[in-house]
Amino acid sequence: MAKDGTNRGGTRTGAGKKKQPLFDKITGGKAENEKVMLKPAKLESRQVPKIKDFAKELQADGSSLQAELIFDETIQWLKERSCDLLVSRQLIEQYSVSAARWIHCESMVSQYGYISEHPTTGNAIASPYVSMSQSYLKEANCLWQQIFQIVKENCSEAYGTQNEDMMEILLRRKK
Repeated sequence: MAKDGTNRGGTRTGAGKKKQPLFDKITGGKAENEKVMLKPAKLESRQVPKIKDFAKELQADGSSLQAELIFDETIQWLKERSCDLLVSRQLIEQYSVSAARWIHCESMVSQYGYISEHPTTGNAIASPYVSMSQSYLKEANCLWQQIFQIVKENCSEAYGTQNEDMMEILLRRKK
């Protein structure tokens, strides 16, 4: 509690012990090349859901949003890892729409260029599609990290990026 009597502050987001991936919990932290007997999970997959209509609507320039393709690819990627039941449909839809809008903004930058004309002064300014593209990319990356974290924590196989594996090797290497 602060001196003025208000209750503010508290724990920081992300502070504390990091969650251990499911594979490490099962194997007790043993390396992948060591023999570990894993029992496969008894999860049943369901039919691939269809994306909502708002993600398939035509854009103002007449092009279609690619959200349905990204949605289907993401669902398939999750099914291959038996995590399609763990990630909420809304999270996948949000990611799909953000990634599709990023692609759409990038195509508009390619079509119209990086520089545009100011509507009142006529001076050269940065294209508004560039900043929108950066915003959608940041949002899509944030949503993808949430999806990836769910997969990483719940996948019964050792799963991670190649860079994480290389960093682990370097950190655990004896001098």
